[in-house]
Amino acid sequence: MLCVCAVGQVVHTLPEGLPIWGVTSLDSAIYALRVEARDQIEVYDVATYRLVRSLTVPNCRGCADMKMCRNYLCMYISDHIAECVHRVDLQGAATQWPVNDEPACLSVNAAHNLLVTCPVVRKIKEFSTRGDLLRELALPDDLVHPWHAIQLTSGQFVVCHGGLDDAFHRVCVVSADGRQTVHTHGGQRGTDIGQYDAPDHLAVDTNEFVFVADRGNRRVTLLSPTLDYVCQVVSRDKLKWSPSRLHLDAQRRRLYVADTEWWKDSKYMPGRVVVFSV
Repeated sequence: MLCVCAVGQVVHTLPEGLPIWGVTSLDSAIYALRVEARDQIEVYDVATYRLVRSLTVPNCRGCADMKMCRNYLCMYISDHIAECVHRVDLQGAATQWPVNDEPACLSVNAAHNLLVTCPVVRKIKEFSTRGDLLRELALPDDLVHPWHAIQLTSGQFVVCHGGLDDAFHRVCVVSADGRQTVHTHGGQRGTDIGQYDAPDHLAVDTNEFVFVADRGNRRVTLLSPTLDYVCQVVSRDKLKWSPSRLHLDAQRRRLYVADTEWWKDSKYMPGRVVVFSV
C-alpha cells in the first residue's frame, strides 16, 4: 500500500538525451522510449540504473506512449503518425497493427487487453494482444481531446483531457460504457490548485489513487479515487522541463517521470527520466 500523502523524493535521474515519450518497467528492468533514436527503447537495470541494452522498433514513425503487459511479456508503443500500435517482446521481436485513428496514450486492463485513447475522435479502443479490435467506446462530448484512459476495478475509466487550445482541462471518471461522467477534477485551464494546464498522462496505484502529469504547470498531482485533491507529489523545482509520461511501480514505491522539453525552435529538445520514491 502506498503512503498516498507523501511528497515524492528524487532517487535517481537517468541520463539526458533525446525526448522521452514513454517509460515503463518489468521486474529488474526499466524501459525508456526515446524519439528520433535508431534504438528507440533503452533498457536500464532497476537497481543500478545502468544501461543494459537497447531495442529497435522497426518502421516506427511517431512515438506517443509505451506500456508494458506483464501477462504477455511485451511492450506496446502507440504511433500517432502511422496510426498504429507496435508490439515488441522482451527479445525485441516486433509486429504492428492499425488503429485507424490517431492514437495517443496506452494502458492495459485487468483482462490483459490494450486500451488506446484516440483524442481526435474522443474514443477508447480496446485491442487484444494480437491486435483484434474488441470494442470502441465513445466518450462524452465535453471530454475534448482525451489523452489517456485507465480502466478501474469497477469497470469505469479515469480519463485526462484538454489540449493547449481547449478551455477545459480536467481529470474525469466515466462510466464503464463511456457515456456518463461520474466524477471530475479541474475545469478551466489554469495554475491554481484544482486546475490543470495540459494534463497529459496518468498512473493509478493499487488503491486507485490517481497520479496526474500536469505538463503545462510542470507538476504531478495526486487525487483520491473519487478525484478529490490530495497533494502535489512532484513540484516544478524537482523537474528540469515538464512531466510528459508517468509509470508507477507500486511494489518498489517508485514513480518514474519522463521529464522532457518537447519542441523548441522547430526541433525536439532533451529529455530524461526522473525516479521518485512515493
